[in-house]
Amino acid sequence: MNIPSDLKYTKDHEWIRVVGDLAFIGITDFAQGELGDIVYLEIETVGETLNREDIFGTIEAVKTVSDLFMPVSGEILEMNEALADAAELVNKDPYDKGWLVKIKMTDTAELDELLTPEQYSAMISE
Repeated sequence: MNIPSDLKYTKDHEWIRVVGDLAFIGITDFAQGELGDIVYLEIETVGETLNREDIFGTIEAVKTVSDLFMPVSGEILEMNEALADAAELVNKDPYDKGWLVKIKMTDTAELDELLTPEQYSAMISE
């Protein structure tokens, strides 16, 4: 199981990579494995400011649809346009080419409430 050490994680299996006051959000390797083949993403919140744990979109796999939750509060600046034609990038490369949205964080203190790689690993091992 791939759990990069430079990311923070949520109990809902999203990851966040912080770059200054911006951040990239995606779903974890564990989550994409549980969902199976991802076929479509619906993210209609670009330009909106959402609170931590608000739903920012949905991800559709062959067998299910799941909500996507904000790890921290912020404004959604853009969606990964590459996923419009290749949603399977989330399966193939969830931490790099398969990122979902880029946000401008509004409360960086919320990062302290997220899981460390070690905590996330322990959670999915239970």
